[in-house]
Amino acid sequence: MTQALQGKSTLSRFFILLKESLKGGNIDFTQGSIRRAVLLLAIPMMLEMMMESVFALVDLYFVGHLENSSFAVQTVGLTESVLTIIYSIAIGMSMAATAVVARRIGEKDPEAASRAGMQAIVVAVAVNLVIAAFGFIYATDILLWMGSSQASAIYGTDFVRIMMGGSFVIMLLFLFNGIFRGAGNAAIAMKSLWIANICNIILCPAFINGFGPIPAMGLTGAAIATTVGRGIGVAYQLYNLFNGKGMLKVALSYFKPQWEQIKALVKIAAPGVMQFVIASCSWIFLAQLVATTGGDEGSAGYQSALRIMMFFLLPAWGLSNAAATLVGQNLGAKEVHRAERSVFVTAKFNVIYMGIIMLVSLFAAEPIMWFFTNNAHVHDIAVQAIRILSSGFVFYGAGMVLINAFNGAGDTRTPTRVNFFGFWLFQIPLAYVLAKVLDMGPTGVFIAIPVSETAITIASIILFKRGRWKQVQV
Repeated sequence: MTQALQGKSTLSRFFILLKESLKGGNIDFTQGSIRRAVLLLAIPMMLEMMMESVFALVDLYFVGHLENSSFAVQTVGLTESVLTIIYSIAIGMSMAATAVVARRIGEKDPEAASRAGMQAIVVAVAVNLVIAAFGFIYATDILLWMGSSQASAIYGTDFVRIMMGGSFVIMLLFLFNGIFRGAGNAAIAMKSLWIANICNIILCPAFINGFGPIPAMGLTGAAIATTVGRGIGVAYQLYNLFNGKGMLKVALSYFKPQWEQIKALVKIAAPGVMQFVIASCSWIFLAQLVATTGGDEGSAGYQSALRIMMFFLLPAWGLSNAAATLVGQNLGAKEVHRAERSVFVTAKFNVIYMGIIMLVSLFAAEPIMWFFTNNAHVHDIAVQAIRILSSGFVFYGAGMVLINAFNGAGDTRTPTRVNFFGFWLFQIPLAYVLAKVLDMGPTGVFIAIPVSETAITIASIILFKRGRWKQVQV
C-alpha cells in the first residue's frame, strides 16, 4: 500500500513538473534541485529539437512517394547537407547568445541580456544575406558539386533556390530560440517549433500534391511549405519578444548596432561557428563520398538514414542544451560547483536516453524505412546505415552534453579544436580510406562516423576534467 502511494506520489510530481516545464516562465535555475532544473529545461528543449527534426521527416515522407523519388529524396538530403552551413552560423551565434544572455540573467541584469540577444540577431542576419544570395544563384552547381547527377540536379534546382533564398528564417528560428533558452524560458522555444511544424505538416501535402486552387508543385512545393512554416514560427517568437510579458523585454532601439557588444559576441561566436562549420564540412564531404561511390540510390539511402537518425539525435541535443543554460547561469551567479554538477546530471539523463534509442534503431530500422521509401535498394542502404551509425549512440549522448557545457560557459574554442582534430584530421581521412582505398564504398563512410564520434567524446571528457572552462569570462 505504501509503495502504491509512493508510486502515485512520484507520478503526480512528474506530471506537475511536466506541466511547469511546458508552461515556461521566469525560473531561477541557480538554486534548488539540479535534477529538477535539468528536467524543467530538458523537456521543452527535447520537444523543440524533435520538432526541428520533423521538418526533414515530413519532407522525406511526402517527396519519398513522388514519381522520381530517388531524385527527390537525394535533393532534399543534399540540400540539408549544404544548409548545415547556415545551421552552423545559426547555432554558433545562438550559442554565443545563449552564453551571454544566460550569464547576464545569472547576474540579475535582464536588460543587458535583452540588448545582447538583439545584437546577435543583427550580426547573424547580415552574414546570412550573403550566403542566401550565393545559394540562390548557384543552386544547380551546388547539387552537381555534391555528387548529384545532371538530371537530378536540374530536377532539384528550384527546391535549393527556395530553401537557400529563404534560409534567413532558419537563422532567426535558431537564434531567437537560443536567446529564450539563455533566459531559461525553453517553453517558448519549444512552442515556436511546434507551431512551425504544424503549419509545415498542413502545407506540405497541399503544396506538393495540390489542394483546391493550389496546384501540385511536387518537390518545389515542399520547399515552399517548409519555408512558410518556419516563417510563421519566427512570427510567434517576435510576438513573445515584443509583448513585454517575459523576462526579456525588447525595444526597437536594441537593434541599433552596438559595436562593443557585437565584438564581444563575435569573439564567442566565431569559434562557435567554426566549431559547427568544421563538423558541417565533414558531413558535406561524407555525403559527397557516398554519392560518388554509391550513386543516386546510395546517396538517397544515406540521406534517408540521416533524416531518421536526426529525429532521434536532435532531442538528445535538446536535452544537452540544458547543460549550456545551467552552466551559463550558475557561472554568472558564481556557483561553479553547481555548474559542474549540472553537467554530470544532464549527461546521465542523455546517456540513458541514447541507450534506449540505440536499441530502437537496431531492431526497428527495417519497418521504419519502408514507411519512408518504396525503393528496395534505397531501403536496404538506409537500414545498413542506421544500424552502423546507432552503434555509437551512447558516446554521442555524453559528448553532446560536454560540448554544450563548454559552449554555455563561453569556452567555444575548446570544442572547436576537438572538432577540427576529430572531423578533419580523423573522420574524413578514415572515411576516404575505407570507402575508396579499401573499396568499401558507402559502408566505409558509415563505419567512420561512430568511430570518430567516440574519439571526440573521449577527448571532450579529458578536457572537461581539466576545468579551464570555469575561468572563461563573457
